[in-house]
Amino acid sequence: MGPILNRATAEQRREAALAVEELIAVLALADAKLPSVEVDWEYGRLTGAYLINLGSARTAQILRITDLLRQGLRHERGAGTE
Repeated sequence: MGPILNRATAEQRREAALAVEELIAVLALADAKLPSVEVDWEYGRLTGAYLINLGSARTAQILRITDLLRQGLRHERGAGTE
């Protein structure tokens, strides 16, 4: 990555890294995890767009995360109707 692209994408790199850290932290609070979650630094280096790979996880972990998302959606929808 050239110096111009490096400077131009610095904030995107920080945001991607923070997003992964936040996701891992929230999932840990719920006793869930995606063991392979990571920023695709190589793709970002080549294109300037940083993608987050959620990776592989056991079925039980995906079901736990799905349940958490479902509960969050129910809560969000319920909070919006008050």
